[in-house]
Amino acid sequence: MEIKATMTNDANAIASALIGKELLKQKEEKIAKNLAKDVKIDGFRPGKTPYNVVLKRFGDKIKQDAEQEALQTLLDESLKSLKKDANTVVGEPQFNKFERVENGLDVEVKISFRPTINTKGYEAYIPEYSTPRVGKKEVEERKDKLLGMVAPLEKIEEDRALKKGDFAIFDFEGFIDGEPFEGGKAEKYMLEVGSGQFIPGFEDEMIGIKAGEKKDLKVTFPKEYNAAHLAGKDAVFKVLVHEIQQKQIQENPDEETLKKLLPGEEKISVEVLEERIKEQIRNEKFAKLLNEELKPKFIDAVVDALEFDLPENIVEHELDMRFRNAWQTFKDEEIENFKKNPDAVQEKRETYREDAAKSVKLTFIVDELAKVNEIKVDDQEVMQVLYYEAMQQGQDPKAYIKMYEEQGILPAVKMALVEDKLFSMLFSKKGK
Repeated sequence: MEIKATMTNDANAIASALIGKELLKQKEEKIAKNLAKDVKIDGFRPGKTPYNVVLKRFGDKIKQDAEQEALQTLLDESLKSLKKDANTVVGEPQFNKFERVENGLDVEVKISFRPTINTKGYEAYIPEYSTPRVGKKEVEERKDKLLGMVAPLEKIEEDRALKKGDFAIFDFEGFIDGEPFEGGKAEKYMLEVGSGQFIPGFEDEMIGIKAGEKKDLKVTFPKEYNAAHLAGKDAVFKVLVHEIQQKQIQENPDEETLKKLLPGEEKISVEVLEERIKEQIRNEKFAKLLNEELKPKFIDAVVDALEFDLPENIVEHELDMRFRNAWQTFKDEEIENFKKNPDAVQEKRETYREDAAKSVKLTFIVDELAKVNEIKVDDQEVMQVLYYEAMQQGQDPKAYIKMYEEQGILPAVKMALVEDKLFSMLFSKKGK
């Protein structure tokens, strides 16, 4: 097999060869003989099945395996010729030509490699910024909110009506056109009035009711309500308020309350709580500034400034993915037009190439900058992030992580964490 392999640029190569019939036949015989050692066919003892019987029974599979072996040889020899290590190959090789001809297989394949990137001077593209400041009022408001989250509920003994922020324990039953509907009834239900848990208007109508009182609430289900048989319907809810409760927020929180808000802290005090709140708010402001302003500026600048050849196989893969995602958004008439006109499909696909190339370029830049700055994320960190994410969404962490594994997107999660760490580190140096 005579192989011709040439680099088309720093990140891509073309390898071509005519894989002869004799070579393919040799590989078929070798595969068939190895198969004959283990295959079980009625009428023959294990390991004694004749070669021609094995070839007849598994001919198509043997032929495919022989071609696959020959193609792997083509790739291995091409890398040797190009003096490239196998671990520098990225993406799946793409066939420009794969033709079964009289003399064997006429093949041309495109191979892509990890690009070489010179990141020297990248720091110049990191924009300067003013470190976010946190005011005393912001800390106090956040502290009050946190204290409210852990504050105990106490029954209101005074004779007063429900107001926003109170917790009502009440019975309710809903009716449409005078008839009760399924799922519209509950007893001793607890609701924070003003939380927005019920449909619009319901909680507003409850304001002013006293404990022991009944009231008919007239409301309308939203048109986009998830139960189609209720969407847009006028309803009357008959309610009976049993009790009104209110959170008793401590102005000077005791040690037990502080421990709830400062898990893992050795020193427990209001001052420590305020300092942690201040850090949290500052981090939130920095994250907003980073994602909305700093990171986009840096990305645009560094992607334009760093020039290197992109692995075409990776760009094509990214382009395919973007086009598949976009296809879901196309109108029916557009799709019908595409079915009739294949050239229009290709033209539309090409409109996503620039963004696809930019995305691939950024990925390799981030990867290189992470290496330069020794940014690492291990598998345990990925699992930890997904665990807490699942808990926040009220999902089973094990099932949540398994879903990510089955969808094959754990590497993408890991890359996102590397990117977050990298940008946080880069921009932490430029704050004033």
